[in-house]
Amino acid sequence: MANLKKKNIIDIFEAKNPKNGNAIQKISMLTAYDATSARLCERAGVDIILVGDSLAMTMQGHDDTNCVSIDEMIYHTKIVVKNALHTLIVADMPFTAYEISVQDAFHNAGRFFKESGVRAVKMEGGLNIVPQVKALTGAGIPVMGHLGLTPQRSAMFGGFKAQARDTQSALKLLKDAKALEEAGCFSIVLEAVPAEIAKYVSESIKIPTIGIGAGNACDGQVLVFHDMLGFSDFTPRFVKKYAALGDLAQDAIENYINDVKNTKFPIDEHVFSMEDEELQAFLEQAKNISD
Repeated sequence: MANLKKKNIIDIFEAKNPKNGNAIQKISMLTAYDATSARLCERAGVDIILVGDSLAMTMQGHDDTNCVSIDEMIYHTKIVVKNALHTLIVADMPFTAYEISVQDAFHNAGRFFKESGVRAVKMEGGLNIVPQVKALTGAGIPVMGHLGLTPQRSAMFGGFKAQARDTQSALKLLKDAKALEEAGCFSIVLEAVPAEIAKYVSESIKIPTIGIGAGNACDGQVLVFHDMLGFSDFTPRFVKKYAALGDLAQDAIENYINDVKNTKFPIDEHVFSMEDEELQAFLEQAKNISD
């Protein structure tokens, strides 16, 4: 890993728009929130790590993503940046960190850059956040967009529901995608939209699309770390579970508890010992202390 070049937004753009006759490459993205998940993702060779506000649900146990604060996001992002040195890392701008004004967006994105070391942020929304995107990209802060099901606005949708399933909302999605591209986004997440619409949008813009529940015609895919490894209690329809580590972990914990209660752990191989001479000396002198 020491000699690898850190991936950047140009690498991601060229995955969809290759130079010098290179083949188009699909982009892989996973969430990570701590040192362990960051290291695993990097060692496996993922293209992008997203420090997602989904940590509000996966790490903190909330029902949605809106409870996580910017201080908490910066804290987790700083850890991931430190432990994944060669992967492009993107940090979610949390709810209320950018929607109200350009000034808020710039201030909070600047905090991410200065305090965590991350070099790209993600924001949810379309035409409504174009001024913010332009301000950040104009100042040299790369922005990933996010359209379709935007979890921070799930209350407006009546929950986590698929989007762009009728003509007008699909047309709005297309217009939003083009607006984000023009504003300077280097890529866009498309979440929970019909595969046909995601394909059309992906073919209509030059910047890469990263799908989640949006079909395989997107230029890349993203999954939540805990979902794809089987740690989550609920698995969304669009998730492929690549392992059942939650079940394995629970089995291991139950075995540990049983071993402790039945004095099967620890055994000799897990403990330290003293030389007999030292032990005898201790026992003799300990009597004086005890008495």
